[in-house]
Amino acid sequence: MPQLTDEAVTDGDGGGPGTWMTPQEYGASRAAVWTGAVVLVTDTDGRVLVQSVDYRADRMLPGGAVDAGEAPSAAAAREMREELGVDGSYPNGLAVDWIPADTPGFPPEMRFPGEILFVYDGGTWTPDRVDAIRLPAQEITGVHFAEPADLPALMDPGDARRALSALRARINGGGPALLEDGRPVAPTALDRFGALGTRRAPHHGTWHPGPVPAALPVREPSAWLFAPDGRVLLLICRTTGATRLPPPTAGSTPLGYRYADEAAHPRTAARLGSLPPAADPAYVRLLATPEQVRELADWGPAGHAELAAVHTARSHLGLPRPPRTPLAELPEQGASW
Repeated sequence: MPQLTDEAVTDGDGGGPGTWMTPQEYGASRAAVWTGAVVLVTDTDGRVLVQSVDYRADRMLPGGAVDAGEAPSAAAAREMREELGVDGSYPNGLAVDWIPADTPGFPPEMRFPGEILFVYDGGTWTPDRVDAIRLPAQEITGVHFAEPADLPALMDPGDARRALSALRARINGGGPALLEDGRPVAPTALDRFGALGTRRAPHHGTWHPGPVPAALPVREPSAWLFAPDGRVLLLICRTTGATRLPPPTAGSTPLGYRYADEAAHPRTAARLGSLPPAADPAYVRLLATPEQVRELADWGPAGHAELAAVHTARSHLGLPRPPRTPLAELPEQGASW
């Protein structure tokens, strides 16, 4: 910060170290930007709440401008109350985005100076809370929950990038993401490989513990492979961002199966030993908590039962419950514990 003086400095060396400015000069030199606040809400299936408005064609996250003298978190709570009729507080931030002044879509007469926009975590809403939404008489014309991969088709490009970056930051659990025009300044593995950029394949049905009955056809067997810290192995496609569990390994024990489409989709569980070099170059190997794996998938209500079974298996293996940390990429040359 420059040194300030109430009098003009006339001596040749500026009167001392640094740049001397009057308070008026310093104030005029500072960049002026708008401030906004939005809230990211998901439903129990991991879809994102977006709303339709009467003044533009694309969808938006709930939120709006921060009023003069208003804290961004207070603005988020006020906007949620005004737009959705829902009271609440949103103390946890997911992202802070710098939106440049030359962003397309703003009329020249608006003289858009750029904006700092805060994205807050609205949490996961149950059906009862969704039913409590009450729309105002004007401005907000409807709300619905969208598959994350559909956001670019529904929203302004910058808004979609920001929403997906914030959702990935929530899943990572490493703190708010710093964004510039919706793009992370320090991309995580989920950002680099475009997680949630492709529609999640729905794997619904009912969860059944134990081995698959002999009479049932089997499809897509997969495994929960536990690292020593309690995290599990997850595969993410380099080109699409789609995620999946790895195939079973020798020595895996039956965990249960999901019954859907007249077939069993079995899951097994095992310790993850030392890993050889990656066998399939199309996929990157990540370590994630079981909760992160579920949040990157569309498993429907049966996901709760499967997640409980996963933690039971982890406990039986004598492994700790892992804290939520950003998903970590394993080295291509393999890993040992």
